[in-house]
Amino acid sequence: MTDTESDKKPDKPSAGRPKIKLDPLMIQNLASIFCTNREIAAMMSCSTDTLVRNYADHIKKGREQGKSSLRRRQWEKAMEGNTTMLIWLGKQYLEQKDQPIAEVDKKPLPWVD
Repeated sequence: MTDTESDKKPDKPSAGRPKIKLDPLMIQNLASIFCTNREIAAMMSCSTDTLVRNYADHIKKGREQGKSSLRRRQWEKAMEGNTTMLIWLGKQYLEQKDQPIAEVDKKPLPWVD
């Protein structure tokens, strides 16, 4: 027997449960429609701990894709002339307010006797 043959360890069964193989694309798609971790885990038949521990990057990417899709649809609606969406986007991104307050008007009124 050579040294290299004696150094080989016999195949042992791995400890613990077998790893669950989940579909990362399905996880990402569920996250993109804003399913909670609990809902995704239920759909994938695994625990939320397993899901978060092994697929956090897919969940994050899916949620970011969902936000982008939602933002794109909002923008499309606004560009179609949806007044409500135009007002909402103006408040979110242009710091517009329902009741603008001029800087000059922030001082209290003087008392007149």
